[in-house]
Amino acid sequence: MTKHTRHSLKITLAEIQDAKQELTKYLPPSPLLLNAWLSDVWECKVYLKLENMQPIGSFKIRGATYKISRLTESEKKRGVIAASAGNHAQGVAWGSRRLGVKALIVMPLCAPIVKVQNTEALGAEVILHGNNYEEAYTEACRIAHKTGRVFVHAFEDDAVIAGQGTVGLEILDQVPDADFVLGSVGGGGLMAGVASVFKALRPQTQIVGCQASGAAAMIRSISKGKAVRLQSAVTFADGIALMKTSEKMRKILHSNIDEWVEVSEESIAAAVLTLLEKGKILSEGSGAVPLAALEGLRKKIRKKKVVLIVSGGNIDVNVLSRIIDLGLIRTGRRVRVNVLLPDRPGSLAHLTDLIAKQGANILQAIHDRNEPFTQLDQTEVALTLETRGPDHSATLVQALREQGLRLELVQDRSFIK
Repeated sequence: MTKHTRHSLKITLAEIQDAKQELTKYLPPSPLLLNAWLSDVWECKVYLKLENMQPIGSFKIRGATYKISRLTESEKKRGVIAASAGNHAQGVAWGSRRLGVKALIVMPLCAPIVKVQNTEALGAEVILHGNNYEEAYTEACRIAHKTGRVFVHAFEDDAVIAGQGTVGLEILDQVPDADFVLGSVGGGGLMAGVASVFKALRPQTQIVGCQASGAAAMIRSISKGKAVRLQSAVTFADGIALMKTSEKMRKILHSNIDEWVEVSEESIAAAVLTLLEKGKILSEGSGAVPLAALEGLRKKIRKKKVVLIVSGGNIDVNVLSRIIDLGLIRTGRRVRVNVLLPDRPGSLAHLTDLIAKQGANILQAIHDRNEPFTQLDQTEVALTLETRGPDHSATLVQALREQGLRLELVQDRSFIK
């Protein structure tokens, strides 16, 4: 175990306030905007705290910069090292360049290309090592021990948490009477800092921690009363895809988080799409998790003031394309269906005519006469259809069925009975 993990974490309001004062030298407060469309949908006032607007596109810039600013001159000369899947890497790189410190970042081989490139563009040296964050972390600790570089932990560090906690102080300045504050949780540094602020200055505000179902390690740890390790962390919200939790962070979060919500991949994709369409905001998966979590809180938040922390906006365009596709499916605006047709002239034309009469658009049609499960007098057509929404999708499917067509929805849709 490296030296930086031996002490107990002590998160104080005084240090978070000191962090805010120090960070004003480098960063203005991030915007916080009321979104009218989301407010109407959820019957409450929904505010978006836009950490995706930071210079590196993530809140991670706060903790990393504050940590590096507190180093002694001797420590700065030794340089810093960190392990990260992306956003923390960019935060360390940005803070190091701003303060004249050499940075080395160990990133897992699966780190998003855009985050690797951005980290290097900020002047840090990047080493790709390991298949996940934990393996990259182990390598970074080894290098720190060998070289004497100062390790900047992504979350298990007083100064880093204090820096992230400045998000909470800004929210209090911007919406002093917030009823709910929702943020995503990976290692837990952001919400540990934010929750500490609110418990000290406005304890009546409900703090909600949000995780993806495929990587809900902290939620499992909270429920079991001890830190746990998942067998895998599968989510495109890579910013919070941790398999292993920290017992120190678990204790802090257990004491300060009022409620936990976990959300599906489809709901996260839909949230990314909603932020893009209705808020003109580009969010990565982890940044959209709080919006996805609102469904589970619908009754509680009605007529309340709700702040969603959009923690980051660094997303690969290829991933974004897949997320948009998944989001369209989740919101019922894209349907994939397999249709069995009689294998005779005019059958396909009849099918497309039926779809056109229902006002749907055919995005893709794959006509397969050699599907092994079809009979000799049948053919299968795999369709991807664009519709106006869930009601239109349900009407379309019903209309096809009323024509006696045998069809199979490729993915279950709760809005189609």
